[in-house]
Amino acid sequence: MRKNLLLITIIAAVVFTSCSKDPEVLDVPSVNDYSPYVVGKYITYNLDSTVFINFGTKDTVIKYQVKHQVDAQITDNLGRPAYRIIRYIRKTAANPWVPDNTFMAIPTEFAMEFVENNMRYLKLKGPVKDGFSWKGNSYIDTYSLNSNVKYLDDWDYTYDSVDVKKTIGSFTLDSTLHVAQRDEVIGNLSDPNSYSEINFGSENYAKGLGLIYRNFLHVEYQPARPGVGAYRVGYGVKMTMIDHN
Repeated sequence: MRKNLLLITIIAAVVFTSCSKDPEVLDVPSVNDYSPYVVGKYITYNLDSTVFINFGTKDTVIKYQVKHQVDAQITDNLGRPAYRIIRYIRKTAANPWVPDNTFMAIPTEFAMEFVENNMRYLKLKGPVKDGFSWKGNSYIDTYSLNSNVKYLDDWDYTYDSVDVKKTIGSFTLDSTLHVAQRDEVIGNLSDPNSYSEINFGSENYAKGLGLIYRNFLHVEYQPARPGVGAYRVGYGVKMTMIDHN
């Protein structure tokens, strides 16, 4: 009788343990799945750069090609393993590549930090599942009096499409995720007599590749005042993957 009771207790414990495991947690992909870094790896993008000219009275889009290539494994200022990424740029495929910027990526078990123009972004963070949100610009000085990037303050990065098949350019990718970063309008865009602002950020990553698409826009409109005409300041960046190794 005691042996039967012991056997029943063991079976019940095994069944309870198995049922208590959340299958959704077991199936959650790793941050590193969508941000792999290997020395020599590169991704090439079409870059559409939006700028404002003629004293902010006109916007124009300048087209380039850029290549992000993992140059070397290094350590960051905290001693953590990191990767140096060199950006190469050219006007068209007929022109030679010219290095013009250097970035740093710090992949960890639960996050991926990216340093660009001395600003540290928390691009990805675990758990990688729909609806998870985090403060992606929390390492950036958006609050001091001297900050010129206050528009980046308090952005909520959110996964809203994880492990989704997506076509980017000529590539059909089996597993991608989308990070919605910001979609904000301040003021009335149709009122030429009042201040308005647009802030938008969105990125897509593919499993085994990394960043495949980026769309960013910041625009501030200043209405006319005595002696000064209306004008806009800001910039936009749209990157679409066209090649990789």
